[in-house]
Amino acid sequence: MMKKTLFLMIGQSVILLFFLASCSTMDSETSDVKETSDVSEITEKENKSDEKLVEDSTEDGEEQVEEITIEEESEEIPLYTLNNTNWTVEPIDKEAEGKLVLLTIDDAPDKFSLEMAKTLKDNKVKAIFFVNGHFIQSEEKKKLLKEIYDLGFPIGNHTMSHSNLKNLSEKDQYKEIIELNHQIEAITGEKPKFFRAPFGSNTDYSKKLVAEQGMLLMNWSYGYDWEEDYMNKDALADIMVNTPLLTNGSNLLMHDREWTNKALPKIIEGLKSKGYTIIDPTKIKIS
Repeated sequence: MMKKTLFLMIGQSVILLFFLASCSTMDSETSDVKETSDVSEITEKENKSDEKLVEDSTEDGEEQVEEITIEEESEEIPLYTLNNTNWTVEPIDKEAEGKLVLLTIDDAPDKFSLEMAKTLKDNKVKAIFFVNGHFIQSEEKKKLLKEIYDLGFPIGNHTMSHSNLKNLSEKDQYKEIIELNHQIEAITGEKPKFFRAPFGSNTDYSKKLVAEQGMLLMNWSYGYDWEEDYMNKDALADIMVNTPLLTNGSNLLMHDREWTNKALPKIIEGLKSKGYTIIDPTKIKIS
């Protein structure tokens, strides 16, 4: 009887231990399931958060791109070309009506260039100022040239020393032209687009060099202010406007001279009264 009781107690104990072990296993599995579920929920939340960050980042990026996008300025379409057989300006649009004339001023900035620039500005017309390098070696003259440029006038290259290029070696021609380009660009921030040789005297080398530099080689149609008969304002103003050489597209040559400075207002008035439009040189096709 005692043996049966003991056996029964042992059996019950085994059953109890088995039951407890099963419960423990179930609890562990439940806990594992719960932990797995929790991790899954957290991961899902993190993924959603990451997706939201990506969306926000993309939206912010798109907005930022839109904010910093700058439209490129379209280059101005040139209106005129230079005829290098007679140095006149011609409209690109062959059907364009009206008479044209171009004003140019050499040997700047000697003594009167700034005053001439202001006269042109007051009359709402433009001209090219062709610069000699020996006139811009002082700080005062550099500031003066910058002021002319800031008034809206294109600055042309007229060589460093105003020497006849035909009397120079190719090395010296190079220096006369390129050195002045560098000096003008250092002063104005822009390399010259126009070149005029002193005395209109070009060489095969200077023509090639100017073309390589992307500049337009230019001479002139007529000018008078270096002739003794026209070294006064009235005579000069009269001949510049009434000469038979004045035709549609004429390229007028003037200089930084006292009498030319005084004659300039009458020259502008006379050309306009004859129906001529004084063109903006920046609208000439360079190449």
